[in-house]
Amino acid sequence: MGPILTVNDLKTSFLTGAGTVQAVRGVSFTVDQGEILGIVGESGSGKSVTSMSILRLLPDTARIHPDSSVLFQGQELSKLSLKELREIRGQKIAMIFQDPMSSLNPLIPVGRQVEEMMRIHHKDLSRAQLRQRALELFQAVRIPEPEKRFYSYPHQFSGGMRQRVMIAMALSNRPDLLIADEPTTALDVTIQDQILKQLRALQREWGTSIIFITHDLGVVAELCSRVLVMYGGLIMEEAAIDELFDRPSHPYTLGLLSSIPALNQDKGTRLSSIPGSPPDMTRPPQGCPFAPRCPYARQICAKELPPYAAVGEGHRSMCWLLQPDAPGENNPFRKEAAV
Repeated sequence: MGPILTVNDLKTSFLTGAGTVQAVRGVSFTVDQGEILGIVGESGSGKSVTSMSILRLLPDTARIHPDSSVLFQGQELSKLSLKELREIRGQKIAMIFQDPMSSLNPLIPVGRQVEEMMRIHHKDLSRAQLRQRALELFQAVRIPEPEKRFYSYPHQFSGGMRQRVMIAMALSNRPDLLIADEPTTALDVTIQDQILKQLRALQREWGTSIIFITHDLGVVAELCSRVLVMYGGLIMEEAAIDELFDRPSHPYTLGLLSSIPALNQDKGTRLSSIPGSPPDMTRPPQGCPFAPRCPYARQICAKELPPYAAVGEGHRSMCWLLQPDAPGENNPFRKEAAV
């Protein structure tokens, strides 16, 4: 079975008063049927813009390069009109956003909002059928007393429960692909764990493919089977999740992994961080975007963008240190590169 989504050479920019922000600079990846793919990176790395570009949920100042390709179930989304794209949004591809309070209407009961999501794509359903389906969704996402909470307003829910309502809305039309853009960032760790387990259970039950976007590699490890590490509008590394943790092959990935606190870490120990700041994407670097912050950078890193190196099956990394002629001194990947 082929991939459900194929993104090829995606480039998205924004016109601003300070210049053109090159947010995504040539991203290519696939999502398989029933897979949970993680996209991880710092704020400004391009991960959210990548997800928004798939459905063209972008402001008027955004520009997607005409050569970019987004193929969903064999259909080229970039060629569709907005009317045709609306038939796919919410029905075949749905999104969960980071802040449910900005996505939910504060003046309408949450149950009615779930009903409206279904009514848009299923005009033949009666009010009673819509209500029954909404209640079933509330049960599926573990909202207690669904018949009572059906008429509650968003402000009457906790943050975790509001996010469950957003998941119910996203799943209301049984989408084939679910894009979750940092849906657990504002939640405490206990509620975050519950939401992640809920997404995993729903994915197993319904076979929905999921793109999960986060800045937290720990969350990715719990939920995803494969991960893309983004920085400076590019994919720095792609690997299966176990492979990424066992054999990280980009200095940026090493930095992210070292910043994850250990369970047995002493409370007085300072957390590791990556020094420096992300690049100015109105003037993106000529070479590797991570070079100014990389402790292993060579002269060529600042001058030329490295090609992808195959580290293993399904594992690629954009780093000069993985090239066959890379020097061994101060090179954390030299042994791996020689395999």
